[in-house]
Amino acid sequence: MKSIQPIPILMADDDPDDRMLAREAMEENKVPNQIVFVENGEELLDYLYQRGPYNAENAPRPGLILLDLNMPRMDGREALRHIKTDPGLRRIPVVILTTSKAEEDIVRSYDLGVNSFITKPVTFEELVKVTREISSYWFGIVELPS
Repeated sequence: MKSIQPIPILMADDDPDDRMLAREAMEENKVPNQIVFVENGEELLDYLYQRGPYNAENAPRPGLILLDLNMPRMDGREALRHIKTDPGLRRIPVVILTTSKAEEDIVRSYDLGVNSFITKPVTFEELVKVTREISSYWFGIVELPS
C-alpha cells in the first residue's frame, strides 16, 4: 500500500458538533490531511471557485469532499450537482456523509455522480473507524488525479 498523502479534505456540514467530532476523529486517527470546513453548499462552491473570502492561498484544491445533504442556503444535493457538472471540479471525489438513510437520497446522490454514500455513525468510536477507513481508502489505496 502506498503512503497516505496529506491532500486537503473539504467538509461541508452545517452542524458545529459534527464538524468538531470529525476533526477529533481525524486527529484520533492521526490523519495527516488538513481538514477545512464550510457550513453550506454556497460556502462550498465559494471555496472551490475561490470566491469571496477564499483565494488560492487559503483555499487549496481539495483531494476529497465530505458532503452533508441537509444544509441551509444550498443543500448537498444541489452542491453535488454543481460540482459534478463542472468539468473543472467533477474529478474531485465526493463522499456523502449524512444522517439520511433514505433510498431516494442514496439513488439521487449516485445519479448525480457521488463517489460514495455513507450514513453518519451514531457513536464517536464508529466515526473514528469510518474516518480511518475513508482516509485509508481515498489517500492510501486510490490513485487520485492531480
